[in-house]
Amino acid sequence: MLKLIKNAEVYAPQYLGQQSVLLIDNKIAQIGEVNENIVDVGLEVEVIDGTGSIVMPGIIDPHVHLIGGGGEGGFATRTPEIQISDIVRSGITTVVGCLGTDGTTRHMTSLLAKARGLEIEGISTYIYTGNYHVPTPTITSSVKDDIINIDKIIGAGEIALSDSRGAQPSIHEVAKLVAEARIGGLLSGKAGVTHFHIGPGKLRLQILHQIMEDYEIPASKIYCTHITRSKELVDDAIALASKGAFVDMTASSSTSKWLAYYKEQGGDMDQLTFSSDGNGSLPKFDINGKLTGIGVASTYTLYEQFVASVRDFGISLEEAIPVVTSNTATALELKQKGRLEKGHDADILILNKEDLAIKHVFAKGKQMVNDGEVVVKGTFEN
Repeated sequence: MLKLIKNAEVYAPQYLGQQSVLLIDNKIAQIGEVNENIVDVGLEVEVIDGTGSIVMPGIIDPHVHLIGGGGEGGFATRTPEIQISDIVRSGITTVVGCLGTDGTTRHMTSLLAKARGLEIEGISTYIYTGNYHVPTPTITSSVKDDIINIDKIIGAGEIALSDSRGAQPSIHEVAKLVAEARIGGLLSGKAGVTHFHIGPGKLRLQILHQIMEDYEIPASKIYCTHITRSKELVDDAIALASKGAFVDMTASSSTSKWLAYYKEQGGDMDQLTFSSDGNGSLPKFDINGKLTGIGVASTYTLYEQFVASVRDFGISLEEAIPVVTSNTATALELKQKGRLEKGHDADILILNKEDLAIKHVFAKGKQMVNDGEVVVKGTFEN
């Protein structure tokens, strides 16, 4: 089936004005003038009227706990697996899965299987190999070999730094891991990035700065998340991004405010992304490191903070959209994602222009959300 989106304002993410977008199967076939007489050649065409709407690329979420996370408060605090309806209702069409603190009772093979299952259900999925610790768990016993031999593995992560829950690795140990991931990426044509969990520790990003100064490692292979824990950490992330590394803000109630601050301080907007930390745990610790509470992160917060940055902090759509689409695709070298271009994957998000409410979501050309309602559910969802 062909799908034709008409009369909408298109952000690719750059503003293209009012255009038509033609989808054929799972690809974007045309953007611009589309001859509606294609119906005369006997092809079935579904026409979506985009009047009063904005069309943009589907959101890419680079940090999701597909099989759950947590466990810092014992076995009863392990968070559950994510469902596809939670993902697509948030406007997300591509996810990157990761483990977290627990690499013992949660396994890389389980994460890989979950990613494959979500792909079958309709979205695009990738994963990182490893977890907080160094040495980090793998499937083949090597970060490099995982990236080369397993299609869905595009890098290593999330490796914990500046956090009491991490393995407290040396700078040399971290540099070796980043180098191994990079080599795996070179040999497989993938990003080969290392995705770092940054905790509230006093060292902040010091190890990453030093690696970039002392080792022969391209800055673009360093990708750190959770950078909004403090003003000092955001400032440090701005400095790291200026050297060519990618930095990521985990969606929370204050992320849009931090985006405005990042921009005001001259942060490189091309090096910044948002993620949800979806289905990860949200632990709270006292000054002695004792767990005092725990929650579960929602993918929907990512979409909400994207909207809030535009609505409440004056970030333009042309600035905000790349933070959740094309910047992420660049960081992860997802060449068919994050942009509306002929031949790219048909991952499309249609928003109401007035309030940016989600109207329709297409993942690889398949409609996942119709008029704000999820129409594709997971195998075991009611």
